[in-house]
Amino acid sequence: MTNKQKENENKKDTTVKKIDSRFSPAGKDGEKYLAGGKRVSMRLWEEEAKGEKESSKRDYETVGYVVSGKAELETEGQTVLLTAGDSWVVPAGAKHHYTIIEKFTAIEATSPPFEVHGRDE
Repeated sequence: MTNKQKENENKKDTTVKKIDSRFSPAGKDGEKYLAGGKRVSMRLWEEEAKGEKESSKRDYETVGYVVSGKAELETEGQTVLLTAGDSWVVPAGAKHHYTIIEKFTAIEATSPPFEVHGRDE
């Protein structure tokens, strides 16, 4: 890395972003994309209907917070019940899936950002 590249990398990014979720773009699975930066991004799963979600294995870490509803999260043979006020972590590379038990709203943050290089495609 050149000195100029190091200098640019060390500069502080002072850009503030505000995202109004009423106008956020939606992903192919119904999620709303919220604020995202260089190292982390957020998305909102709003009023998700009962049912099982397809299993997945992602190359990013996910942390989440349940706003309302109830779901089960199964990760690598472990199952946890998620209800309003709970938070969770799915490590990078862990196979997991969700079963929505009652209408579910949650916020997730991923690091590195899920949308980088089409990670969710």
